[in-house]
Amino acid sequence: MITYQQEPNLSAQEFVDILNKSTLGERRPVNDLERITNMLKHGNLIITARDNGKLVGVSRSMTDFAFCTYLSDLAVDEVYQKKGIGRELIRQTKLASPLTKLILLAAPKAVNYYPRIGMKQFAHCYYIDDPNELI
Repeated sequence: MITYQQEPNLSAQEFVDILNKSTLGERRPVNDLERITNMLKHGNLIITARDNGKLVGVSRSMTDFAFCTYLSDLAVDEVYQKKGIGRELIRQTKLASPLTKLILLAAPKAVNYYPRIGMKQFAHCYYIDDPNELI
């Protein structure tokens, strides 16, 4: 049975393990434990999915609980994918911050997943990696 709960004190090592067991490990700094620790420290809404205590999924978000929730990481162990765990992690994240609009940037391998579970696509998203890119 999968249980879901808020886990603000999730360990960096458990987080790295689930990132590596999902496809997110490819795009996260899993070899930089200090950076991972800061990601967890400043993500103020962390929801986990556990199967008899074993971490099988995590949703890590930043939210103001009033207007906006940015879901930065949604990771589900590949062995547990296609069982509704990702959808439930998103639902639990939204329930924890009901007044907000939940937004995310889809990982390339997940682009088709979000519309299938009922999320709407928004075309007007912009980003920069380096402040020197601004002209």
